[in-house]
Amino acid sequence: AMLDPDRGLSLTIARVVQRLQASSLHSQLERQARVSLHKPEIKLESLKEDIKDFLKTSGWEKKLQNAVYSELSVFPSPCHPAAPPEHIKEPLAYMRKAQGSWEKRILKSLNSMCTELNIPLAQKRPVNEQKELLNKWNEMGTDEPDLSLFRPVYAPKDFLEVLMNLRNPNYENGDQPSFRNHLGLIQVPLKVKDIPELKEDFSELGLNIGQLGIDDSAQVPPEFFENEHVHVGQKVLAEQDSAAAQQYVRQGCPTALRADLWALILNISNQPEDILYYEQLKSNVIQHDLLVDSLIYKDVKLTASNDDYYFVFEDYLYQVLLCFSRDTSVLEHFAYSSATPPKSYIRGKLGMEEYAVFYPPNVKYNSFILSVAPLCFLYHEPSKLYQIFREMYVRFFFRLHSISSHPSGIVSLCLLFETLLQTHLPQLFYHLREIGAQPLRISFKWMVRAFSGYLATDQLLLLWDRILGYNSLEILAVLAAAVFAFRAVNLMEVTSLAAAEAVLADLSTLKVMPLLQIFLFATVT
Repeated sequence: AMLDPDRGLSLTIARVVQRLQASSLHSQLERQARVSLHKPEIKLESLKEDIKDFLKTSGWEKKLQNAVYSELSVFPSPCHPAAPPEHIKEPLAYMRKAQGSWEKRILKSLNSMCTELNIPLAQKRPVNEQKELLNKWNEMGTDEPDLSLFRPVYAPKDFLEVLMNLRNPNYENGDQPSFRNHLGLIQVPLKVKDIPELKEDFSELGLNIGQLGIDDSAQVPPEFFENEHVHVGQKVLAEQDSAAAQQYVRQGCPTALRADLWALILNISNQPEDILYYEQLKSNVIQHDLLVDSLIYKDVKLTASNDDYYFVFEDYLYQVLLCFSRDTSVLEHFAYSSATPPKSYIRGKLGMEEYAVFYPPNVKYNSFILSVAPLCFLYHEPSKLYQIFREMYVRFFFRLHSISSHPSGIVSLCLLFETLLQTHLPQLFYHLREIGAQPLRISFKWMVRAFSGYLATDQLLLLWDRILGYNSLEILAVLAAAVFAFRAVNLMEVTSLAAAEAVLADLSTLKVMPLLQIFLFATVT
């Protein structure tokens, strides 16, 4: 149900106010206002205006603006007040149903692992184990437990199978007129953008605009652009304005400013209460042993220790992911995600709510680990690293692991990728399809991992700059299509899926920005 704009705006305002009243910022503002009463420039006859001026000049108004901006970036625009809550999660019933059965399948897999291995989903650690874990908290990577019996709950290709089988029940046997000619693996009729619309959305990536990540632009000498861009970036940081920072990073972040700019966009300031919160999560990890801990452990071992870039961060990865698996504040995002948090109970306490442990349905396989690893290059303080990751997860990454109709959701990204290829590289698309190498079978793992573990780190960070800058994951699908376009000549010669995979096996030498620019702005449409 659509809302008229005024009603929508007032609902949005009411929701933001309600959420901010419950935040620590609200009590800080109240405290500042009380303190200001003792200042000589605050006059009784103009009290309200004077306090407003004080909050403005002392930087508190900026903090409030950033908090409001952050709320608006994360939460969807409001539904009709009469709409049931599940519509906020996901408007299409068949998508909700598919997500529900996918979650059941994952939980079943976890439960059967518990039964097979005879271990509970959650139990309290004995005191001596707690002490031991606390002592080696910063070097968990040195442990070598035997995890051969633990298996990943699912692999990307299992998830892709589920997405390929999605159908809209309103269209019997594919008689959707506009959709009949879509020959990809995804068979649901979602609206995705074409190149002219993408050009408009990503206009700052245009050929005549300075970019970090492009070494040889004809229009702007790179070193001139870079010096100027750094200068502007320092101003943006001095202003502490999230919206300005988000606009700024669309042209890329200078390496030295990236950590601070991302934190500003995500509105993460690492206050004492945030550090305390992280310590509480850590103590929860130390006290309770979850089945998922072993899965995380195994994933980190398999992923990070085999990766030249990431193995140095192994200890950080354990800390962040173990804490994340205990973090109930993440549950808030389920209000606007098609997913529902699975619940399990500490052994012997079935049905007693205070013993319920929510199983984040998102610590399932290593794409998850790969979304933390690049952040370790930017943040070295565990509680800050943790907050940045959590915020990236609830804004972006959860969409890559759940079934929904959202434009940044994995289903839409797959469809956007296939549509771009079929429309702009039809010969390549048909050739690969004919030889049984459907392009999505190759690109799915790149998108579901936001290209982490595939691109060189400096290139990955330039890509993620744009995810933050545009508050959207659509660029992942555009890049995946651009990679196929770039290797098209070689791909036209292959005759099997294995050969196509070999052509695209190594993306570590690719330069992201030139690929995106050429694909979006130099493709004949």
